[in-house]
Amino acid sequence: MADAVGFIGLGNMGGPMARNLARGGFSLVVHDIDPAKVEPFRARGAQVADSPQEVAATARRVLCMVETTAQAESVVGGPRGIAQSARRGDIVVCMSTIDPFVARRLHDELATRGIAMLDAPVSGGTGRAASGELSILAGGAPEVFAACRDLFEAMGKNLFHVGPIGQGLALKLVNNMLIQTTLVAVCEALVMGVKAGLDPRVIYDVVRVSTGNSFAFETRVPKILARDFSPSGTVDISFKDQELETAFAKQLGVPVLLANVSQQVYQMARAAGFNKEDGTAVIKVLERLAGVHVGRGEALTEAPR
Repeated sequence: MADAVGFIGLGNMGGPMARNLARGGFSLVVHDIDPAKVEPFRARGAQVADSPQEVAATARRVLCMVETTAQAESVVGGPRGIAQSARRGDIVVCMSTIDPFVARRLHDELATRGIAMLDAPVSGGTGRAASGELSILAGGAPEVFAACRDLFEAMGKNLFHVGPIGQGLALKLVNNMLIQTTLVAVCEALVMGVKAGLDPRVIYDVVRVSTGNSFAFETRVPKILARDFSPSGTVDISFKDQELETAFAKQLGVPVLLANVSQQVYQMARAAGFNKEDGTAVIKVLERLAGVHVGRGEALTEAPR
């Protein structure tokens, strides 16, 4: 299986992304710390590896889609990591949302052995991961990006090479900061409107055709009104991303007031036990504080425009 593609991390995002690679005709060698996640791939003919090191021993291009910076460091450079068996000319693609400075360090460490690396985080959530319509934001050498373009085309619709290593992650943090801070503002506005006696569906119908509309408002409010907190991205992940955003800004010397304040709302949601629910579950914290309930447990009859 010399032409196999390695994929490490088969969770809510990684699983659909790997399935799209398989549907695109790529032979896969996969690994996940949860044995249950690899079995569907084994059943479809993928090779299952016991460690990232074993993945890299088989595949010349290895994609990593884990949750945290520490996990990415372990997968790439740990005792049973990719670096233990990767060869000169191999490519490592870190698609996780992690610390850009750590990604640059991992890149430099791999480069001393002739191993290339891209950071290529994604945007679009689980829905677009499943449909193969993700936005992929890549940082690294242009020729390495070109060598992985066929993989990206199988998983994404909007492909961007945004600069050298670490710049894909920098742009992902900019994007995430906007959606996460905006979502908190959306929840505050909904709670305020309901407290004032407005019908939340009227709020939705008016704002989505007015100047207060946003991607967060148009796509998240229907979930809130339907009381659907099944995770597209969990509160825990939103909090982790905001931790990355505020730390990155601190290292750059940039003040980020709204990101720091909104992060505390996600922390309150975690403390309330909503950490594995969708990020929209932050509204339940605000509802409790204001003494109101947004939504009536029914789905909207009309899809968002």
